[in-house]
Order: sequence, then C-alpha cells, then structure tokens
Amino acid sequence: MAMEVTHILLNAQAVDGAVRKQAEDSLKQFQDQNLPVFLFSLAAELASDEKPVESRKLAGLILKNALDAKEQHLKIEFVQRWLLLDSTVRGQIKAFLLRTLSTPSLDARSTASQVIAKVAGIELPHKQWPELIGSLLSNLPQLPAHAKQATLDTLGYICEEVSPDVVDQDHVNKILTAVVQGMNSTEENDVRLAAIRALYNALGFAQANFSNDMERDYIMRIVCETTLSPDVKIRRAAFECLVAISSTYYEKLAPYIQDIFNITAKAVKEDEEPVALQAIEFWSSICDEEIDILEEYGADFSGDSDVPCFYFIKQALSFLIPLLLETLLKQEEDQDQDEGAWNIAMAGGTCLGLVARTVGDDIVPLVMPFIEENITKPDWRQREAATYAFGSILEGPSPEKLVPLVNMALNFMLTALVKDLNNHVKDTTAWTLGRMFEFLHGSALDAPIINQTNCQQIITVLLQSMKDVPNVAEKACGALYFLAQGFEDAGSASSPLTPFFQDIVQSLLAVTHREDAVESRLRTAAYEALNEVVRCSNDETAPLVVQLAPVIMMELHQTLEGQASADEGQNELQGLLCGCLQVIIQKIGSSDQTKYHFMQYADQIMSLFLRVFASRSATAHEEAMLAIGALAYATGPDFAKYMTEFYKFLESGLQNFEDYQVCAITVGVVGDVCRALEDKILPYCDGIMTQLLKDLSSNQLHRSVKPPIFSCFGDIALAIGENFEKYLLYAMPMLQSAAELSVNTAGADDEMLEYTNSLRNGILEAFSGIFQGFKGSPKTQLLMPYAPHVLQFLDSLYVEKDMDDVVTKTAIGVLGDLADTLGSNAGPFIQQSVSSKEFLKECLSSDDHLVKESAEWAKLAISRAISF
Repeated sequence: MAMEVTHILLNAQAVDGAVRKQAEDSLKQFQDQNLPVFLFSLAAELASDEKPVESRKLAGLILKNALDAKEQHLKIEFVQRWLLLDSTVRGQIKAFLLRTLSTPSLDARSTASQVIAKVAGIELPHKQWPELIGSLLSNLPQLPAHAKQATLDTLGYICEEVSPDVVDQDHVNKILTAVVQGMNSTEENDVRLAAIRALYNALGFAQANFSNDMERDYIMRIVCETTLSPDVKIRRAAFECLVAISSTYYEKLAPYIQDIFNITAKAVKEDEEPVALQAIEFWSSICDEEIDILEEYGADFSGDSDVPCFYFIKQALSFLIPLLLETLLKQEEDQDQDEGAWNIAMAGGTCLGLVARTVGDDIVPLVMPFIEENITKPDWRQREAATYAFGSILEGPSPEKLVPLVNMALNFMLTALVKDLNNHVKDTTAWTLGRMFEFLHGSALDAPIINQTNCQQIITVLLQSMKDVPNVAEKACGALYFLAQGFEDAGSASSPLTPFFQDIVQSLLAVTHREDAVESRLRTAAYEALNEVVRCSNDETAPLVVQLAPVIMMELHQTLEGQASADEGQNELQGLLCGCLQVIIQKIGSSDQTKYHFMQYADQIMSLFLRVFASRSATAHEEAMLAIGALAYATGPDFAKYMTEFYKFLESGLQNFEDYQVCAITVGVVGDVCRALEDKILPYCDGIMTQLLKDLSSNQLHRSVKPPIFSCFGDIALAIGENFEKYLLYAMPMLQSAAELSVNTAGADDEMLEYTNSLRNGILEAFSGIFQGFKGSPKTQLLMPYAPHVLQFLDSLYVEKDMDDVVTKTAIGVLGDLADTLGSNAGPFIQQSVSSKEFLKECLSSDDHLVKESAEWAKLAISRAISF
C-alpha cells in the first residue's frame, strides 16, 4: 500500500475534479477499513525524505485532522479512538513523527510539530508518553539549526495544546531553560524566532518561575534584549511576548516598567509598523489590567487586596500621552475606506481611549493643548488627529470635566461634518459626535449638552451627512443612534426628537435604498439607527410608528418575491427587516391604543415571517424567530391561530444543532409562546418537550443552549400548570443531574464560572416555574419527593459562595416558591436545610435591591409555611 498511498495523496490534490474525488474516496475507504494501518501509512509518508513534499504535507494534515476537530463531540470521539489504538502502532507513529523533526523539508517539519502537539494533547493528560518532553530536550543544544527550530516549535505547540497541570515543574524548568537559550543572539534567526514564540506559549506554565526573582529577572532581561534584534519578525515576537507578560504577570512588572517604557517608546517612534503596533499594545494591555482592577476593587485598596493596582499608567502619563498623540498623525490615506484597517494611528487612538478610562480627569489637560493646536490646521492629518484625540477621551473623565469642553466643541464639529473638504476628517468627526452623544447625553446628566435650541441643528447636520460617502454616512447613522438612545428615559415627556421623527425615518429609509448601502456596513447602521429611533420614541409619535409597519412589511415582501435569486445580501436584508419589524411590534404592542391599530397587520406579518424560513440563511432565521417571539407577546392568546403552521418551524429550529444560535433563540421563543398562550400551548407540549429532552441529551449541541432549555421547562410548567405532571418523570432527573454537575466549580476559569452560573440560573428558573405552575393544584404532593433535592442544591450553592447576583436572586426566589406551593409540607424540609436561614438572612441585607425584594417575598412564604 505504501507506493499507493503516495499516489492517492498526490491525486487528492489533482486539478481534475474526477481524479480528486476518486482519490478522496479511496482515502476515506482506507481510513474506514483499517484505521491503524491508515494512520501508520500517513506517518511513514510524512517521515520519508524520498517522498514528494506535496504528499508528505497532505499526509501530515490528514493525520492532524484525525486527532482533533472543532466540534466538541467529534473531538471526544477522536481522542477515544486514538487511545484505543494498539500501543505498538501508536509508538511507531510517534517515532515517525519525532524523526520528521530533523528532516530537511520545512513543510514536513512544521506539520510534524503540530501533529506531535495534538498527540501530546491527548496522551499527556492520560499520563501517557511521559518521555516526550525529555526526548525533545535531550540533545537540543547539539542539533543542527533546522532541527532545533522544529523542536522549539514543537515545545511551543505542546504548551499551547495542554494545560499547565499536566506538565511537572521539573519539565517546565527545562523547557524554559531551552527556550531562553534558543533566544540567545548567537543562534540563527529561525531558531530565535521559534524560541520566542515557544516562550509566548509557555508563559502560562511559568507561574513558579515568575515568582522567583532571579529566574524572572533573567527571563525579562532576555525578552527585553530580544526586542532589539536586527530581525523585524523577532522584534515583533519579543514585543508580543511582553504584551502577554503584561496581562499574565501584571503584579510582577514594577521593577521593569521604566526599562519597558524606554524600549516601547523607541519602538513606537522609530521601528517598523508591525513592531510599533505591538509596543503600543503593551500599554493598551496595561490599561486593560488596571481598568479591571479599579472596576473590581473600587478605588480604595486595602492592604490585603489580592491584586494591588500599581498605577503604572498614571505614573507614565506625562511621557505616554505625547508619545500616543504623535502616533495619531501617522494616518494612512485611505484607512477610513477600509473596514479591516489597523495601523499605528488607530492603535494609538485606541490606547489613548483606554488611558482615558484608566486615569479619568487627569488625561484632559494633557490632551487639550494638542487638540486646540491642530483642530484648525490646513493639513487634514492634523485636523483628523485632533478630532480623533478628542473623541478618544470622551469615555473615562467625569461629565463635570468634559461637558464644558463638549459644549464649546459641538458647534465646531457640526460645521466640520458638513464643510470639511476631507472625508477622513468628516468620518472621524461623525464618530466623535457619536461618542459625545453616547457618553455625555442622557437623562442621568445634570447639564444636558442637547436641548431644544441645538437639537434641530444637530439633526439637520446628521441627516445631511447621511447622504455623504458611505463611511461618513455610516458614522452619522451611528451618531443618530446614540442621540435617540439618550432620550430613551425621557418618559412620556416630549422628546426634542418628536418634531423631527418623520424626517428622520424618511432619511434613514432613503439610506437603506442607496445603491452603495452595502459598503462600510451602511445599510446595517441605518436599520440599527431606525430601530433605536423607534424604540426610544414616545406616545406622541406612536401613530407614525404604526404607519411604518406596512412600509417595512412591503420591503420584506419584495425581498421574498425575489427569493429564487436570493444571495447573501438579500438574506442579510431579510434579517435586518425582520429585526426592524420586531422593534416595531414591541413598541406598538406595549400600549393598548396602538396595539388595537396594529392587529390589522398581524396575519400578514406572521405569514411574511414564515416565508423567511424558506431561505437558507441562519441570520434571517434568527431574526424571524425573534420577531415571532415579539408577535406572540403582543398578540397574546390570539397567537394560537398561527400555531398549526408555525409549529413545524419551531420544531426544526429546536433540531438545528448546526446553527446553535438559531436553536437557542427558538428555545427562547418557546418561552414567549408559552407566556402568550398559557394552557392553549398544551397540544404542542409533547412534541416540544420530547425535542428539548433530546437536545439536552445530545453531545452535538453547543453547551450554551442548555441553560435556556432548562429555563424553558419552567416556562412550559407555568403555562400548563398541573398538566406538567407527565413530564416530571423525565425533566426532574435531568435537572437533578445538571444541578449536581453545576455545584462543583473547583479550578474553573472565569469563562467556565460564567457558564456554570448561567446553567445554575436555568436550572433554578425551571424549579421556580414548576413550583409556581403546580401552586393551588391538588397535585402539589407530586413535587414532595423532589423538595429535599432542591433544598440540597440551594445549600450546596450557598456553601460554594461563587453565585453571581442573578443566581442569588433566582435561588432565594426558588426557596420562596417551594414554601409557597408546598405550604406546611415544606416546613420540616426547610427547617432541616443546612443553610436556608443564613442564606435568607444574607439576601435580606443584600445591596442588590432585586435580591432583597426576592428575599422579602421568600421570608413571607417561609413564615407562612412554618407557622401552619
């Protein structure tokens, strides 16, 4: 088969489609019939210097894809499959891979490095291949440069692939030693680059080494020296390493910060752009760390605070600000046209914005002279840089400091937006106006920057600006979005926007019809602004919102008529129109007088939404589903008439594992429909519950959909009350096992903890809905067997002490629901519960008024249950 494999691998890359297809089928057949020999042949192909480079490369790629997959369920399957292979075969494959690291072929070496890391990712956590790291390191210093580079690459990939707890400290020390030696200036450039990248990946393993002053000093010295390498790729990688160190080991940086400032400042001023960008990124990363610390701990640090803030940014301020302001003048001619553009001016502005959020008012006097000096200069670069600087510092400093400046600048900015001759300046001006409205406009501010007097001028300028080139028009739509949002809390009081409502809507619709609306996200921005204007409108404009409904319906109808030729743009447009209708439905449905006028359109709207499901676009499906949820809420029990036709789409949404967002949204819509129909949903519940239970037991469905499914059990139980009886037998064990899993969070990172809390909340919402659903029914005794488990779950959550406020509120609510529904029967259980009393006491004195409210209701329900 050996010769044949080479032939098949080459044919699998043939230009001729038929030849390629036949080769792919042969490979698939070989894999299915004899996996061990198939993988062995691929590894042998990769290792053989006699074979063509193309077949070796593909062999390695197929081997890698047989060990790993993006989908979690396939990943688990591949891991099991590899571990079940005969250990002799695995040993031979691994030997081939290690041998390939010294091959002259760069492609083969590089592929082998990645495959070794994938195997390590499977075997090391299972305490297998313990000799791997030792064998990679054993004769590293003696190897020729190309093999040394491949070995360092491999070590880096292994560190990326496995978690730090599977590599013992002795090996970590040896890896770091090898890597730091590889960064030595006596080594060849390829070796140094591989070494610095490996260090980048190994940083998470180096906790102990960074806690040791001598070792940390040594690592930091070598990294800082490497930033001075003559090779631009190495300099860039060294700065990337510094960025990673700044976020991983912020608390260890104090002794080095002055040197790092000098190195980064030199790079920002003099080095090539890829290096300068990373040097700026270092300071952005420090800002992120300090913003997080200041938000988490407040401004007052006690001596025992876990992570003290070193105020590096505050200390460097007077040097850092001039450095960043200088970068703003290094714009590229057409960066405003290019959506993905990223250059030194943009990085500098982004960093300036982060500095403003870190130090607040202190930044203003350092930046204002630059703005005043450059804002009226004839050179567009200076005007744009000054405008960008102003926009960047509008979040962070206090309104007291900024409002007077904004009041002075507003008129100037409005004039510039219409009259400046440079598009780039206009683009940044519109963005800056948007930032003014986002951060310094709204009912919470004492001194409003927008009033009846200047509102007309602002709207006239923005509407005119929406006719400008796409990138400027898009920013103007964004500014209008924030302008409308600021009036959201005006209540029924007349909003200054009311007299202009019709003009604004007409202008935004005109933007959506522009020939060039697909450029610069313009069409999307126009619909987002329209939605916000509708959402924040008040009763006076309600009749106009009702009139907008048929206009948007007509547009959606037109896109559906052209369905046969639907392209991606058409699908995106359908999604935007469904989103717009959703906002209109929510707005009109929230008041009885407009709801009555709106009902005339309900049937037509529903049939349009159902037609959207014929398109194959996940985005359009999501938006249509969300809009149907809003329609169900607005129409209430009348929604029942749509269920026969809608049910099949609901079911296929619940089965859509591929586009899991569609599945998650559909689950949410089931909740909306339950609330609208109440017990009229009963005929559909068997199908819905069957599908939800299937979803929960599937390992193919993305984990993020599981919490909303549990909540959905609660929605269904609330809607159908004691009729939920027949599902208890299936739903409760599922809830109980998920509850047990969600309690233990030892060693979980922030992301995992966030997911666990959303899972807990979903489970608690299910319990809450089930208890409330059975309340007052003769069948409440059916819940008695489950009460001890629910209380035990609450106890263990209380003991873990890592619930967020949302979970705390739902948990204390469940305690109340249990007492309320089971009455005196709940008394003994609650009295036996380990922590109910303490938990209740803590929640009653909570700072969060929602938690407190929930606890007061629980206290009432418990006192009734216990005093019977």
